[in-house]
Amino acid sequence: MNMYIIIGAYGSGKSEYSIHLARSLKAEGKNVSLSDLDVVNPYFRSRDVRDEFALEGIEVIAPEGQFSHADLPMISPRVKGAIEDSSRLVILDVGGDPSGCRALGRFEDPIKKRGYHTRLVVNTSRPYTTTVPEILVMIEMLEFSSRLKVHELICNTNLMQYTEQALVEEGIKIVEEAAKQAGLSFDTYLVLDEYADRVPDKLLGKKRLVMNYTLKKPWEALVMKGI
Repeated sequence: MNMYIIIGAYGSGKSEYSIHLARSLKAEGKNVSLSDLDVVNPYFRSRDVRDEFALEGIEVIAPEGQFSHADLPMISPRVKGAIEDSSRLVILDVGGDPSGCRALGRFEDPIKKRGYHTRLVVNTSRPYTTTVPEILVMIEMLEFSSRLKVHELICNTNLMQYTEQALVEEGIKIVEEAAKQAGLSFDTYLVLDEYADRVPDKLLGKKRLVMNYTLKKPWEALVMKGI
């Protein structure tokens, strides 16, 4: 597969996962483009790593210039070209509400023509994905709005610094049941590197994927600069 759609609700961690996936595939020697289709979340956007990724040889496709940080439903016109360019591995980072999915649905035909794999990132500690019925409703809504299929669930249950093994295990159980009822695959749960010592690998037979904390909220960036 050479195109991945990463989708998730607010606070799911789907942009962090998109960034991690882009870097992992680049390390494998792939020619990677990360396209930011998140028209929902003003704080965590893959476009925020554009300059850093340019140094790493990863293209980030997002609104540019005066619109690069606009909290507006804008999509770069270069996205369609990237989807149609089979020489590049494309990752689409998509906001997980009807607006985000309708934005994705604009590219339904070239996406289906190329072929794709959609991963829904779920944090059961966030609203609207706390239970199996809620996750199933979200899957149905995402598929209806985008006219594209979800293929795989990724568990990212966490409470940041309050993350513990028991919390993640409960999240895995919920996501596993949702995947079973929806007929989707589910093999992976995510853990930030600073909490990896609390959450071991192979919980309930699943694979742990350790990620770095890349995207900062605006006020966190100011604190890091000493402001």
